[in-house]
Amino acid sequence: MMKFRLSSSLLLVLTVAALMLIGSGLAMASSLDKWKPDFDPSGAKYKCIVSNVSTPALVGTHAGFEMRDELWKRTNGQIYIDFKPLSILGGEVEVLNMLQMGAIQGMGVSSVASTNLGPRFGIVNLPFLVDSFEKLDKFTSNEKLYGHFLNAMDHQGITGLDITGYGHYGWATTVPVRNIADAKKVKFRTAEAAVNQLSYRNWGFNPVAMPWPDVPVALKQGVITGLDHTLAVCYLTKKFEVAKYFTEINYAQGLFIWIFNKAWLASLPEDLRQTFIATVHDVAAENRKRTAVWEAENKVAAQGEGVEFIQLPEAEIEILKDQSQPTYEKYAEEINRLYPGDTYRPDNFLKEVQDFLSE
Repeated sequence: MMKFRLSSSLLLVLTVAALMLIGSGLAMASSLDKWKPDFDPSGAKYKCIVSNVSTPALVGTHAGFEMRDELWKRTNGQIYIDFKPLSILGGEVEVLNMLQMGAIQGMGVSSVASTNLGPRFGIVNLPFLVDSFEKLDKFTSNEKLYGHFLNAMDHQGITGLDITGYGHYGWATTVPVRNIADAKKVKFRTAEAAVNQLSYRNWGFNPVAMPWPDVPVALKQGVITGLDHTLAVCYLTKKFEVAKYFTEINYAQGLFIWIFNKAWLASLPEDLRQTFIATVHDVAAENRKRTAVWEAENKVAAQGEGVEFIQLPEAEIEILKDQSQPTYEKYAEEINRLYPGDTYRPDNFLKEVQDFLSE
């Protein structure tokens, strides 16, 4: 009898778990219905599974669907990008491993997570370096520097093709932050990334590393009183319902780097490979042009719902810039490290980018 009860209990647990998984999968599929392709992909010769953790409501994430549709047209239905946003395939570290092993073919990885396999990618995370749309455009237009940047994971069997964005980073807070003194009283949630943590400590703030799914409850309960993210993400994910203030320090940008398995790309016929690469480039470039307008639209919408936007005084921004130098010094060696596959071999890549963007 005891054995029967244990088996019944186990069966019940497994049944409930299965139903929850099925329900979650159906809900996820339903949420993506409006982004279904208007063509039948079943006849494609080549399939490319591409992951992203975010919602297609972000302009930089929606680029995945734009790449899918444009590539289908340009290859006359020979290549189908099966784009899977919303963390359908799991978290970024997990998916990076899948990509490296060839279990999937591509990923729009956040610049923060990208450093796990490509430390050079961390250059765009450094505070107050690529901190405006104009600087981003300038950086991506420099074939030599940008090409070296995109080659960051070559030694891992992964090729970077281009980037898209989702706006400037700032502070969404439950109390107004008008100066550095105000900021030091805030418990800021940051991504679980060393560069973010170090930057906040160098500024004399109180960073709390926290997974993104934990943020809503932590914010409502006062475990954190501030959020390090872009205004568009805070608006779209309803963080402004609790945090009614946003300080625009614009110290970095939210970026997705579109990376692909090198062996899979090489397996494509030459003409299709070149079409694939050109399509990703063209779609990403066009997508980036819309980011500024999209961010401005989200700001207006948030203001209409009572969010106050604050500009940190320029003198205070300069203090933060000065205090950011130890972060540069800490990560310079990793960013400047060269690998066998690098065709451009600068003595100091970080300094070249700094000098170029300051011209």
